[in-house]
Amino acid sequence: MGCCKDGCRGGVDFVETPVEELYGSNSFSNAVMRERLPKNIYKEIVAVQNGEKELTLEAAEVVAVAMRDWAIEKGASHYTHWFHPLTGLTAEKHDAFISPVGDGKVLMEFSGKELIKGEPDASSFPSGGLRATFEARGYTAWDVTSPAFLKQDKTGTTLCIPTAFISYYGHALDKKVPLLKSIDALSKQAVRVLRALGNETSKRVVTTVGPEQEYFLVNRAFYEQRPDLILTGRTVFGALPAKGQEMEDHYFGAIKEKVADFMRELNYELWKVGIPAKTQHNEVAPNQFEIAPIFANSSAAVDANQLVMEALHTVARRHGMEALLHEKPFAGVNGSGKHNNWSMATDDGINLFDPGENPESNARFLLFATAVVEAVDRYALLLRASTATSANEFRLGANEAPPAIISVFFGGPLTEIFDNIAEGKARGKTESGAQIKIGVTSLPALPKDVSDRNRTSPFAFTGNKFEFRMVGSSQSIASPNTFLNIAVAQVLSEYADKLEKASGIQEAIESIIKESYSKHRKVVFNGNNYAGEWVREAERRGLPNVKSAPDALAVLIRSETVSLFEAHKVLSKEELESRYHIYLEKYSKQINIEAGVTIDLARRYIFPAATSYAGSLASDASALASIGANNAAQAKRAKRIADLSAELYDETAKLETTLAEAQGIEDPFAQAKAYNEKVKPAMDAVRVRADALEKLVAKKAWPFPGYEELLFKL
Repeated sequence: MGCCKDGCRGGVDFVETPVEELYGSNSFSNAVMRERLPKNIYKEIVAVQNGEKELTLEAAEVVAVAMRDWAIEKGASHYTHWFHPLTGLTAEKHDAFISPVGDGKVLMEFSGKELIKGEPDASSFPSGGLRATFEARGYTAWDVTSPAFLKQDKTGTTLCIPTAFISYYGHALDKKVPLLKSIDALSKQAVRVLRALGNETSKRVVTTVGPEQEYFLVNRAFYEQRPDLILTGRTVFGALPAKGQEMEDHYFGAIKEKVADFMRELNYELWKVGIPAKTQHNEVAPNQFEIAPIFANSSAAVDANQLVMEALHTVARRHGMEALLHEKPFAGVNGSGKHNNWSMATDDGINLFDPGENPESNARFLLFATAVVEAVDRYALLLRASTATSANEFRLGANEAPPAIISVFFGGPLTEIFDNIAEGKARGKTESGAQIKIGVTSLPALPKDVSDRNRTSPFAFTGNKFEFRMVGSSQSIASPNTFLNIAVAQVLSEYADKLEKASGIQEAIESIIKESYSKHRKVVFNGNNYAGEWVREAERRGLPNVKSAPDALAVLIRSETVSLFEAHKVLSKEELESRYHIYLEKYSKQINIEAGVTIDLARRYIFPAATSYAGSLASDASALASIGANNAAQAKRAKRIADLSAELYDETAKLETTLAEAQGIEDPFAQAKAYNEKVKPAMDAVRVRADALEKLVAKKAWPFPGYEELLFKL
């Protein structure tokens, strides 16, 4: 997707091409398949997507030919099985379509077998003990629920086929397999509940997701002068400038032309592959932004969000910038999250979280909403574990993101309805069709939503969906949605058992809602989640507050977690244990890298710069003294810098010792705890001295661009 002067990227003139023509032009969507496949084959693929039958090799052969022809027509020479290993990133191995036929000639071929199965080397991907390193074989399998797409850049065009990734023995080595299984598990239990409620038409329930992606942009020239940003994604050092975000002037502010140009190209790149990028705006912190798509089914949404993150990097670089997706790239200003807007809908278009005009009498909505409340309360630790990363620790609990306490926001009117049911009171009636009258004749009356929004809540109901706000900006959304799906599936299975045995459905519904909400409404909180009083109140309610990632991840290997995942055939005990070890190891490795970078920058950059500057000040002071001039200020400044430099040296040595001790711990959990409880505080001690020195050393003598450049200059 090289840049050219006339606004062309990857062979498409996005200035002249109408969006309607551009949208989905690089996506092998259902619309494209409907045009290119025989009717019977297309119907078979749709049935496979809906979970009604398994894919046959005969159908795959026909699809492969159509997919190959479509891709070659658009300039593709290679294809790849594109998958989500447990690194949290994506992976791909490219193969050419060519097949030699003799006489130095080739045919462009692509078979059904090549479409549905690939065999990348699995030896270097994290497995958490599921296989030995020398056991290299792994398989990728075509995910029919997510459309194939084309990647275009200045080197050419590649057909990318979304796939799942498994080991030789069938273990899930990726994030897609458990996600797909959790979707099926939730659908099965939700349909059971719907049948009990009298719905005989809906065949499947799908989960939909619309992830809001936050990110920072920085000038690439400054980025390249910051080894910490390059190696860790965040600044391990950096003193706050005189102005930060306290003026609240960046949020929703006018978008600068350079950023608007970047956003325009980003949108077009996403639209080409069928990602419905819809919303974009300035976020709270300087040079922080957000992009959000329209909802899609969970599998496609997970794939799309990985592509969004990749596009942020590639497009930003073409505009002389770097996109930062770390949850906390800058200390002292807001970090970035990824608000996971999650909902459930039937295959015939019913949103199960739509309250309707009269939510107080909408039994279906009340029942499914109650199930979510119960699931969030019972499986709060599991949801917390799904967001447990070293980067997200910097963000959770600050006045920019929800605390590590999981709670649900409903808003006053809905909470009152549920409270009345739990207490056996009359439900009253919500304000159906209510309006907000502004009181100015030139301004229209506005329709009023059933509840307000709560931006401090970790799990907020927002009209017809739940917004899981704890997910980190750099995370794959696969695990949070997998864990959420399986938690709700379990609760719905218990509801279905009761409903199927009930002699009176209405009475059973009332009983389930009353019993469940009465027991689990302690997790509902409509106030300020940032307030210290809420932390104390949550403790009184018995809600967990797990602040560290290692402690949060421990739930993955508990017997009740294993039983839950095995009961719904999502992950086995071995697969859960593998993820536990992989995520702990990743946590320790990330902090290990950050600590190493801290030591390196302190010793090789900051200490030499500070001592050299202190020396020059001392020399100047001596020169002034030699001519009888007042040298007190120079001497005091030189001494302060020298003293801080000595402290920096000593704290860096302590960090090195602490780091070596952590590196020597063999038990993964104990090691992760050591990194959390000992290495991170030791890093902070080094940073305090370095950031103080940055405020004292002349700017031209400081070895890196500071926060002023990174946050305010693009």
